[in-house]
This record gives sequence, C-alpha cells and structure tokens, in this order.
Amino acid sequence: MRFELFIATRYLRAKRRQAVIGVITGISILGVAAGVASLIVALAINNGFRQDLQDRLLGSTSHVNLLRIQSDGIKDWRPLMDRLSKEPHVVAAAPAIYEQVLISRGPRARGAVLKGLIPASERKVSDLLNTVNLGSADALNEPPADSEAAGEGARFTPSPSEQSPTALEGVEERVAAMPPIILGKDMADQLGATVGSVVLVTSPQGELTPFGMVPKYNRFRVAGIFNSGFYDYDSSWAFTRLTDAQQLFGLGDLVSVIEFKVDDIYKADQFARQLEQAAGPGFMATNWMEQNKALFRALRLERVVTFITIGLIVFVAALNILISLVMMVMEKTRDIAVLMSMGTRKSQVRRMFIAQGLLIGVIGTAIGLVLGYALSWAGGHYHLLSLSAEVYSIDYVPFAPRVMDGVLVALVAIGISLVATIYPSWSAARILPAEALRYE
Repeated sequence: MRFELFIATRYLRAKRRQAVIGVITGISILGVAAGVASLIVALAINNGFRQDLQDRLLGSTSHVNLLRIQSDGIKDWRPLMDRLSKEPHVVAAAPAIYEQVLISRGPRARGAVLKGLIPASERKVSDLLNTVNLGSADALNEPPADSEAAGEGARFTPSPSEQSPTALEGVEERVAAMPPIILGKDMADQLGATVGSVVLVTSPQGELTPFGMVPKYNRFRVAGIFNSGFYDYDSSWAFTRLTDAQQLFGLGDLVSVIEFKVDDIYKADQFARQLEQAAGPGFMATNWMEQNKALFRALRLERVVTFITIGLIVFVAALNILISLVMMVMEKTRDIAVLMSMGTRKSQVRRMFIAQGLLIGVIGTAIGLVLGYALSWAGGHYHLLSLSAEVYSIDYVPFAPRVMDGVLVALVAIGISLVATIYPSWSAARILPAEALRYE
C-alpha cells in the first residue's frame, strides 16, 4: 500500500478526540450512498417507462410509412409493395387506408380514425389486432359481402314490429351481413357499444348529388374491441377491412399508405430514406421516431431533470466531505507537522487528504450502487409499486436498470467527492512544521 493511502486509511479508522468528525464522516458516506441509490432507482424507473412506452408504440404502429405526395392515394400499390418488400432490411409490408370518420350509435357520436387493412399483412407489421380482448379480429378475415347485401345492411333500420322470432332471425341475418369493425375500448365505452352492436360510420368525403354534397355512410357490426394501452388509440381508432374502407370512401383500388417493418428500429430513419428513393419521385417516407419525437424528447428532458435534482443529494454529501476533511486537518495539524518535519513532501500531504475524500466517496458509491440495483431488481421482479391501470395503462411501476447508468452515476459521485477534497488538501499542505510544533 502506498504511503499516502496507508495514512489516509489510518486517519479514517482511528479514534478521534472530536467525535463530531466521525459523525460527519459517517453522514457523508450515507449521503453519497443515498444519492447514488436514489439516482439508480430514478433512472431505472425512467428507463422502465421509456422501454414500456417504446414497446407499446412499436407494437401499435409500423416502423416506416410510405405516402404519396399530392395525391389521393397510391395506385398500383400491389406491385410497388412487392418490389419494396424485397429491399434490404425490410421484414414485412402492409397496405392501409386512414380516414377521418364519425362513428355513432343512437344519440352518441364520436370522431375517429378508421383504418382499412388486410389482417394477414397487418399482423406482420404491428400487434394492434392481437390486443383484441373482446370478440375476435378473425371477422376481418371474412370475404366481404356483395354490394347488394352490403347496401341492404346500410339501409337497415329495425322497426318495433320486427319482434317475432322469424323477424328476429331476419334481423340477425342482416346484422351478420354487415361489414365488421373493431373499436377501441374507450371509444366503445363512450358509444355504449359491445360486441355485436351496430354502429353508423359516416365519411365527410361524400358524393356529389343534385342536392349538393351528401356524406356517405354505412352500418357496421362491432366484431371486436381492442385495448392497446394507449388512450389515443383506444379512444379514437377503429379498424375494418381494406375493401370495406375503399367502398365507404369511394377510393377504388387505392391505399393511402404502405407500412413497413424493418430489422433495426434505431435505423428506421436511414431505412426510410432508402425506401423513399427506391419508390421513386412523388413519395415521402416517415418513421416511428419522427412521429413520436415530442414524446421521447419529453422523456429525455425528464431524465436530465431527474439526474440534476437527485444529484443535489450527492452535492450535499460532498459538502459534508469537505467539512469533515477541514475539521480533520485542524485536528491533525500536529501530526502533519511531524510528518513534514520527517521528510514528507507537500504533494504527499495533499494526496493523503485527497485519498481520504476518495475513500469516503468510493465507499458511499459502492453501498449506493448495491442498494440501488437491489431495490430496482426487487421493484421490477415483485412489482412493489402499483399504479392505477385506468390512468397509466399499466398496473405497476416498471424498473429497467442499466449498467451504463451505474457507471455514469459512479463517475459523477466520485468526481464530486474528488472536487470536495481540493481545499482541505491544499490547506493541509500549507501547514508550517515550525509554527505547528512551537508550543508542543
């Protein structure tokens, strides 16, 4: 062991004439440990929420979307989708139509985004159809009814006289012939709709008649209700078959977007530009990071604010380190003078007190890391902190501790402890042996 470290450890372990110095040293160690543990737990919670949010987002949306600029939709989308599906890093592709509609049931109405899709392709790029917990999304796999049957379904309005068993059977048959729709949980609650209910979907993009623009509408039967965990989706999204959406909006064989799933979500921006170039002029590609940029920026800002706020605990502990070292210099003035008179250099005296401060910081940091990771593991494994699922869409606080966070926190804590030793070590090195020992 080096001379400076040997003396530093002896000073920390030795009994002191002033007990308050030992108390302050213990408080300093506990302060550093508390700050480090708090930072580890807070960053683990932030990472947990970020990871959970990212997983839910990527499960609900595609990684890259390809749109047609200044056009009603993408024509000849089938050969285009087949060609782009063979591009490097593309895992799957799916066509879709997004349009704003009004969904109503009786006196209740709700604005919504209606997405027309092909279930087999949609399941390859997102998991939203897998979140259907009431009813079944399999109804979207059924072939669409012919136009005559669909027209009868759209004009169908049951009357009070249709209460006989025969009439009820006819009503059930006509309801079954209606195109299916999947509603979000919150939207279904607001509309009072359940599986099997009939809702009216009205498109503002109507058709021109002698009496002016008349909105187009159609009746759909609720085949399922999904619960994605995102309020925006659950309260304002609905799904139907691609052909039924094309018929409702009068688009013909067009789609508004082609969605892609890529093999590296963090390179989605780069892959989006590649797909945009491969598609040719007139196309624009967006990715999941651009669409949720504000949300993830807010999470990063929260992480920085959390780090700074809880880091003040370590700063207070560093002040305690400074006070304890200053008091120790005052107590050990005679010892320092004796050492210097025996040939100890000023640089060695400085390193002695720097080593004491670092020992306090390292011990406190080690205790804090063990405590912080233990609490994070226990919180994530046993779900110690519960939440209201109706508010947070998750019934417990997620913990996701990372090794790099521990390294960063340890470096910051030890660095602050090192800064706190500068003044005491400088003061110790300025002691003059003759002055200190004059009256001894």
